[in-house]
Amino acid sequence: MKTEFMTAINQLSSERHLPKEVILEALEAALVSAYKKEVFTEEQDLAVRIDPFSGEIHAYLIKTVVEDVTSEPNEISLDDARKMRRDVAVGDTIEIEATPQGARAGRIAAQIARQVVLQRLREAEHHATFEQFVGKEGEVVTGTVQFAQPNAVYVNIGRREAILPTSEQLPSERYHQGQQLRFYLLQTIQEGRNARVMLSRSHPNLVRRLFEIEIPEVHSGIVEVRSVARDPGQRSKVAVSSRQESVEPIGSCLGPRGIRLQSIVNHLNGEKVDVVEWDPDPRVFIANALSPAQVAHISMDEDARTAMVVVPDKQLSLAIGRGGQNARLAAKLTGWRIDIKSSSAAEAEMGEARAAEAVAATPDTADTVKTAPE
Repeated sequence: MKTEFMTAINQLSSERHLPKEVILEALEAALVSAYKKEVFTEEQDLAVRIDPFSGEIHAYLIKTVVEDVTSEPNEISLDDARKMRRDVAVGDTIEIEATPQGARAGRIAAQIARQVVLQRLREAEHHATFEQFVGKEGEVVTGTVQFAQPNAVYVNIGRREAILPTSEQLPSERYHQGQQLRFYLLQTIQEGRNARVMLSRSHPNLVRRLFEIEIPEVHSGIVEVRSVARDPGQRSKVAVSSRQESVEPIGSCLGPRGIRLQSIVNHLNGEKVDVVEWDPDPRVFIANALSPAQVAHISMDEDARTAMVVVPDKQLSLAIGRGGQNARLAAKLTGWRIDIKSSSAAEAEMGEARAAEAVAATPDTADTVKTAPE
């Protein structure tokens, strides 16, 4: 019987991925609750211990040693206590074994203990979840979608449940049971007895972490991801640089026939990813960030961190992008405010400015007329 009991404990430990000690503690607490309801009273101080090797259960009443007993359930006289332990003194506590006997006690205890054990195990699992993921915010985890609700998607990550809120989902992505995806671990929150693990599919750092996972040169630090700008579900721009002259950063990220970058795109459900080369010269970096558009000229105001970019007329729509997306992502990527104009518009403005300057420089005719002598 005891062997079967410990076998069940070991099996439960393996299935729930919890230490055996945690399960034994939960069971001991459950038995205390059960015995107090069916055998003892709520006022009595009771302790239950389970032998981790044999599985034997022992219950003990805990009483305080006093000169004169005023509370029978929780106190014991000094004379009676010294019959059990000679070195006991007033103020000490003594444990008196009071293990219930009989099939009825065992049956009732088991029935009541079951729910308490399950509750304690759930609490232990929530605590284990918190301990497992706290401090790991910013990492990428692989999870399986369990079910989707209007306000959140529930995901299984290593036998733990996590939440993907609506605000962190990709707008174009649909989630279904059994779907396996990679998620950005946003945060772990302890709420009372429960731990909540929050995930994201839209965070810009998901792209950064995927580069670190899929590209060996980024993982080793030879190639560095300098900045990421993202329009979740549609397009991302990633600026990279190399710490070794012999390593080409963009080629490393693309991989043979673009296979490395394609793997990242697949993880992002088809989101387009542009890889551009970072440069310490802001003009060069801005021009790279606006790719695939070509840049004719850039003038900058460093104090205001604004850049006026002139592009060929045929490149204007490409530089701005649909809905201004390309220009907006380039601005996020570089940290500069970017204004884009076509060459013809820039030349027209320049011509107007020159004409205005010429008019301003021309002397007023009224000032040049001299009065003729009479």
